[in-house]
Amino acid sequence: MAGRRRDRADRRSARRTRDPGERVHSGLARLHPDPDRPRAWTLTVDDAPQSYVDLDDPTRLDFEYQRRLGHVLDLAAPPGRPLRVLHLGGGALTLARYVAATRPRSTQQVVELDTALTAFVRRELPLEGGWRIRVRSGDARDVLTRMPDEWADVVVCDVFHGARTPAHLTSVEFHAEGRRVLRAGGLWTANLADGAGLTHLRAQVATAGEVFGEVCVAAAPVVLRGRRFGNVVLAACDVGLPVAELTRRVAGDPHPGRVENGPALAAFAAAAKPVTDTTAAPSPAPPSGSFS
Repeated sequence: MAGRRRDRADRRSARRTRDPGERVHSGLARLHPDPDRPRAWTLTVDDAPQSYVDLDDPTRLDFEYQRRLGHVLDLAAPPGRPLRVLHLGGGALTLARYVAATRPRSTQQVVELDTALTAFVRRELPLEGGWRIRVRSGDARDVLTRMPDEWADVVVCDVFHGARTPAHLTSVEFHAEGRRVLRAGGLWTANLADGAGLTHLRAQVATAGEVFGEVCVAAAPVVLRGRRFGNVVLAACDVGLPVAELTRRVAGDPHPGRVENGPALAAFAAAAKPVTDTTAAPSPAPPSGSFS
């Protein structure tokens, strides 16, 4: 039986290699095969990389920023302990798969606005049976406001529309809803993107700091210096942010990164004002062809 399932998957893989893609609400979705791994794929939407999934090894996080989000998830509780995770933004469900594989019996909810993309991913990159992953359709903030108090151990915010984070997902009010949904000691983590000047990142650090007691960011040094547009992972909690271990893990990545926190991060964001719903703007658009 397993052999027949693998044969069918291999035939689907061969078809997908020649597939021109599928139109979803947010653009043209394509799956690009990894030449070194028989059942691994990169999802792109309008040619912008969105997610990487290895069906044979869901613990493999190929994108730098996803590895850093994975580190935050790893440090949310002792190894193997089930978590309750709310994912704002779905993509190919890479991080939900990672949690399900590394922390069996975890309960996860994924919020994805693009229902056609979700259907495409679930058909072409199916989830394993027994994983407790519920995918909900809707706007990330709308669903967040309907979540029960103290439901989640971790909230992961990774929402982009047209390569930009929507304005209503950048404010103090939005972060306060995230704080409400987290249990005591829970972790908020977000994938941000910025470039020269790092104005957006500085404002997001100030915004998270308005809501949470501790904040840190992790990224490639060249991105943190504003010399290249790229992804920055922000992590926050009320108390006990695992900065030392996160720093060690980020420094040991295949493409080593740096973690900033404490006085250095406070100085970095000192001139920035927290974003509110009345002042919020989308994150900056990346230069053509850039991705970190």
